[in-house]
Order: sequence, then structure tokens, then C-alpha cells
Amino acid sequence: MARATIPIRPADTRAPGPAFEYFSTKKDEFVGWARKFSLFPYPFVTACCAMEFMAVSSTPYDTDRFGAALPRFSPRQSDLLMVVGTVTHKQAPVLLKVYEQMCEPKWVMAFGACATSCGFYQNYAAVPGIDKIIPVDVYVPGCPPRPETVIDAIMKLQDRIGRSHHPIVTQNF
Repeated sequence: MARATIPIRPADTRAPGPAFEYFSTKKDEFVGWARKFSLFPYPFVTACCAMEFMAVSSTPYDTDRFGAALPRFSPRQSDLLMVVGTVTHKQAPVLLKVYEQMCEPKWVMAFGACATSCGFYQNYAAVPGIDKIIPVDVYVPGCPPRPETVIDAIMKLQDRIGRSHHPIVTQNF
């Protein structure tokens, strides 16, 4: 005896039904949730803020709770570029190349006063903020910024990632 199959959508039309719209909406939310809790930071550390960057990953603050614990030291394996410290004009092309090598979607965090606005190194060698080179998603103020401030910035970035549209979800997927 032949088994009857239940069609997911009518065979005579190509238009997706309401079940697909519900499924794609939930899939979009799921992709946003997965992306926001699986950040892989690439630390571009150049100055004294490195000590605070190391403190953020230590036991009392533990960025692992926020899904951003494992730093990747290859730009092709990371999606969060954390620029920590002063960037000079000589380092600017290197920073741009690192940013261009990262896969989409990618986010940038300017960590400390020197990365955000040149800090107190207002001279000919320092870049007055990395937003002159690459787009920045989150700024972390302070010289050096406290670990709590960095965790707050990670949480704000996660909210932004979770609320954004994820182009991976299409009608063909």
C-alpha cells in the first residue's frame, strides 16, 4: 500500500505560505542570538591599555560569560576587531589590512582614549581616532578603561547584533 505524503505547501504555487514566514522570522532571531553570543575578538593591542584588556579576560570579569572569551590571532577567524591603544600613522595601513581580511559580518571596538580620540598623544605620529581609518561600532572611553566599561561595551554590541537583520536568511534558505 502506498504511503500518502503531506505537502508542506501546495504544489501548484511557488509563493511561500505563512508557515515559511513564521519559520524565517524565528530563524532570523536564532541567527542573531547565535551571533551575539559567539564573538571571536581579534586584539590589535599597541599600548598600555593591554593590561586592562588582559584583566577583562581574567577570572573576576570573565568575558566567557558573554561569549567573547577566545581571542583569535588570525583576522580570518575573528569577527570583532578590538583596537586597544594608540595607532600611529605607520600602523594605520596594517590596521586597515587586518580589517579588510576579516569575514563578514564584522564589528570594531575602539578601546581606550587613544583609539577613540588620540588620547594625550596629540602629535604628528598618532592617528586622531581609528574612525579615520575604519568604521567603529562601539567606543570604550577611559584611559585606561575599566574592565566593567569594556563588558558594558560588549553587552551593547551584543544588543546591536541581536537586533540587526541577518542577510543569511532568504526565501531560498
